[in-house]
Amino acid sequence: MPKCIYCLREDNVFDRDHVLPEAYGTFAPISFVLHDMVCKPCNGEFGRTIELSLSRDSMEALLRFRYGTKAASEARDLPYRRLELKVGQPGPWFGATVVLEPDATGKVVCPGFIDMHVHLREPGFEYKETIASGTRAAAAGGFTAVACMANTFPVNDNRAVTDYILARAKVEGVVRVYPIGAVTRNLEGTQLAELAELAEAGCVAFSDDGKCVMNAELYRRAMEYALPFGVPVISHAEDCDLGHGAMHEGFVSTELGLSGQPAAAEEVMVARDIILAELTGAHLHVAHISTAGSVRLVRDAKARGVRVTAEVTPHHLLLTDEVVRSYDSNCKMAPPLRGKRDVEACLEALVDGTIDCVATDHAPHALSEKEGEFAEAANGIVGLETAVPLLLDRLVRPGVLDLPTLVTRFSTGPARLLILPGGSLAPGAAADITILDLERTWTVDPAAFRSRGRSTPFAGFTGAGAPWMTLVGGVAVAS
Repeated sequence: MPKCIYCLREDNVFDRDHVLPEAYGTFAPISFVLHDMVCKPCNGEFGRTIELSLSRDSMEALLRFRYGTKAASEARDLPYRRLELKVGQPGPWFGATVVLEPDATGKVVCPGFIDMHVHLREPGFEYKETIASGTRAAAAGGFTAVACMANTFPVNDNRAVTDYILARAKVEGVVRVYPIGAVTRNLEGTQLAELAELAEAGCVAFSDDGKCVMNAELYRRAMEYALPFGVPVISHAEDCDLGHGAMHEGFVSTELGLSGQPAAAEEVMVARDIILAELTGAHLHVAHISTAGSVRLVRDAKARGVRVTAEVTPHHLLLTDEVVRSYDSNCKMAPPLRGKRDVEACLEALVDGTIDCVATDHAPHALSEKEGEFAEAANGIVGLETAVPLLLDRLVRPGVLDLPTLVTRFSTGPARLLILPGGSLAPGAAADITILDLERTWTVDPAAFRSRGRSTPFAGFTGAGAPWMTLVGGVAVAS
């Protein structure tokens, strides 16, 4: 005797068909018929889950019918092993929700990676990058969230700009976007921005990144004002008077005839900011640390109990000033690429925890801004799509850094520093997940970047190990 699939009644049971009409367009016509035995009282119940084993073409046809051509074409090559349909209403599949489960056999599932230092350029510099292009680059690079710096136009020094960034991210973004508010008005270093207003609007930190706040009194007050909000003040440590060189000051700069920026330009400001953090009790975060002296200062401050953290970029872990011998402006950034001893000190600090996280300092520019003479080119390179593959191949594969540590520096570290909900795979946590394929081979091709920026010193590099899939809130945003 047939039974109702909902209440197991045996009376008043009839055969109810669900039919997906034929797909259309370039795909082969296909229809699905599912037979349900259901009693009349239960007819019309919602929420039943159905699993179907479908061919790739059939799955795409279904996605096309339910979500449109673009979603279907983007999903076609994703490695799903199960298609699940949650029936929203009886009859045709107009109420169905498609749930796709990836086949991650042999892959490494990690908490979603967070890049706490990017420049999305919007508003004001959309010719360099937009929230749409920047977040797609982030997703392709394995990042589920980014924190964007305040050096936009207008500067993110008031609630209106923060609201705009968050609104654009909600509409155009594919990963989570967390704004960082300016420390001073218009990044001019003379008056404090409306820090309380910025924090209330959703800023997760304060920074004048791109410029150093030279006024120590003003920076002290910024740290004091930031205390009640529990967010860090992020230091762009670069003395404006010492830090005017085109590259790192050393033997290579002398040989090339380029003006040099001494390591002291960074270390002087790191030392000052640590003293101010010790005075105020504020959380100081040192951005893009690059010298052995700065590492030593941070390590000593942590040992004394000062609330100081630090980040390092992939290019300061993998490249030295020797690459500038090519006069390639893609090797020009601030802080500049340093010497071998500095790179070794940063690597050691990343391993032992003195440096808390890896951040890309993704800074896209128009091609015209990176052309011309090395000394005149804009500072900055893109990094969202290259950071994870490069460090997997250059650090994890040879055993310089173990995989769990790298994952922590990309996920748990920045989540803890910025007090973000990600960085965890614990039950109930946001389903932000980065899945790695340690055997996936790659070649860095700037022409294939999702970012509008193309400037990278790693063009042509090859290796193995890369993000395989990025999920935000349980939804695949890149693969």
